[in-house]
Amino acid sequence: MKPQSSNFQHEQKEQTVEAQQAAQKTAATEFATVEEALRFDAARTPVPESVKIRLADSVRKEPAPQPPRPWWRRLLP
Repeated sequence: MKPQSSNFQHEQKEQTVEAQQAAQKTAATEFATVEEALRFDAARTPVPESVKIRLADSVRKEPAPQPPRPWWRRLLP
């Protein structure tokens, strides 16, 4: 009878450990800053295809950035 009871206790311990691990996975995550929360969410949320297309169009329509003026042009208008 001893081996069966120890086997039963071992199974109970495994189930308890599994339950604790599952609880830890579903526990709320705390963030120090809003930026951390946004990064966490962005890493797990896929971007819809329609948004990708609209963003690419918007970036393509943006004018090219102007190169910075030389220092001497900034000093002498």
